[in-house]
This record gives sequence, structure tokens and C-alpha cells, in this order.
Amino acid sequence: MALTVAFSSDHAGVPLKAELVAELKKLGYAALDLGPADSTSVDYPDYAVKVTAAVANGTAGLGVLICGTGIGMSITANKVPGIRAALCRTEFEARMARAHNDANVLCLGQRVTGSGLALEIVKAFLATPFEGGRHAGRVEKIRQVEAKR
Repeated sequence: MALTVAFSSDHAGVPLKAELVAELKKLGYAALDLGPADSTSVDYPDYAVKVTAAVANGTAGLGVLICGTGIGMSITANKVPGIRAALCRTEFEARMARAHNDANVLCLGQRVTGSGLALEIVKAFLATPFEGGRHAGRVEKIRQVEAKR
């Protein structure tokens, strides 16, 4: 069964989101596009919660959020219990976010990351498993911090 990846963006990220969803479908992933459908102005928190809910409730295994810079989406996503969102600008950051931090949501910026690089970042994020080991204790500490809120 293909990994389901939930996607969402704000109005600034619609073109990159559409391109990434199409490319991932070609690669055999189940890409769930949670909107928006066009570039009409929307508020990024409204769309960040759609992806984070899908990841948190298990509808999707991982999520990708896109706004102009990726910053607003990452801030919002990390407010949701169980979400570890990482704003990544390189493939290396994407691999480390998964391998060391067990990140489950990738954030990208349409205005700062070209589509070719964005696709490579997404592919690296999706292909990299969590290493566990010494990193598992650190991720557990993140969960403990989250539980105190």
C-alpha cells in the first residue's frame, strides 16, 4: 500500500503544491490535496490544520505544507499535538528532519525554493526513515514538552 501524503498550502503555495502532488502521484504515492484549489487569498493557519489533522489522526502518514516562505506553516503546524514540522530548504535538512527528529510534516516556501529543488526535498523527506536509537529518547523529550502545554 502506498504511503498517503497530505498536502496543503496557502494562496502563495498553490502552484508548487499542484506540481508536487502531480509528481508524487507519478511516483506511486497517494497524494491527498487538502486545498486550496486556486490562488484566491486564504489564511495559512486554516490550511495548516487540515494537513496536521490528517497526519495526527492517521489519515495520512506524512504531510507537506507550503506557503510563501514556509515559516507561517511551520509555526502553525508545530502547535498541533503530535506534529513535528520541519521547514527545510535542502535535501540534507529533509533527511535529518526525518532521521533524527522523526518529523512528520515538511514545510516549504514557494517564494524561496524552486520547484525542482522542492521535489528533491520532498523525495528525500519521504524516503528517509526515522533512525530511532539515541534519537528516540530526544523525540520522547519533545513529546514530554508537548504534554506539559
